[in-house]
Amino acid sequence: MSNDLSPADFELISRLALDRAAIVLESGKEYLVSSRLGKLAREEGFADASGLCDAVRRERSRGPITTKVIEAMTTNETLFFRDARPFDALRKVVVPELMEARRTSKSLTVWSLACSTGQEPYSIAMLLREHFPELANWRVKIVAADLSTEVLAKAAEGVFNQLEVNRGLPAPMMVRYFDRQGTQFRIKSEIRSMVDFRPINLAERIMLSPKPDVVFLRNVMIYFDVSTRERILREVGAQMAPDGYLFLGAGETTLNLDVPFDRIDLERTNCFRPRGVGSRAITPKEESWNRPSTTFAR
Repeated sequence: MSNDLSPADFELISRLALDRAAIVLESGKEYLVSSRLGKLAREEGFADASGLCDAVRRERSRGPITTKVIEAMTTNETLFFRDARPFDALRKVVVPELMEARRTSKSLTVWSLACSTGQEPYSIAMLLREHFPELANWRVKIVAADLSTEVLAKAAEGVFNQLEVNRGLPAPMMVRYFDRQGTQFRIKSEIRSMVDFRPINLAERIMLSPKPDVVFLRNVMIYFDVSTRERILREVGAQMAPDGYLFLGAGETTLNLDVPFDRIDLERTNCFRPRGVGSRAITPKEESWNRPSTTFAR
């Protein structure tokens, strides 16, 4: 099957990705788009990517094939405990501080946005269970959301293969929190029940509940233009707790964005808090010095 994609087909998919998912596919991404459409075309029984694009046109960009094309444009690369520093910060600073602040309400909520196949929210759940047993008597909710219904279904199932559990998952946690089923590993119900998976399109208005104390929004903002990044961060900021924490990906920044967050100095992470919270904020000059140059796929 040919991976060639005509300029008209690339324009169609680029416009669709921007309109429906706020994903920017610039010139030079033709091979990436062609490769992903070629895989989807084979799965859906089309001769090639061009035939798939014709089906999108026939659906007027609003049918089931179109939805699968949009989902194919999202990047779902992930692993357990990806980039250890945010999880270290969660364990050492964030959760202990929030537990003290919430000692009366005994409630803690974490959002994992663009959660892909679930490794990030499950990592958070395992960390909380492993290091904070006193939370067993709290109302703890992890809300995990993604655009792709396909990856959400896999995440909710909680079944991973050998390669997936070998990527970032400490062996003791694999033993404690997974049941082996042949060549597959199923996460135990005590961890699965902590996570609520929901569909969300970051290109549209973000409406989730309950209000989060911590938000993980990592390795997805790099795919959006400036105005979309600003809107997403404003909507997140409007909904999260005023003393909450926001984690972005290692290569992402709020520098030069009009958003209600300040970057803070916390365990060498890319962490932000709502503007006005007491932690020492990093100045724009410091951020430009310290911001990582490497970007990662989600």
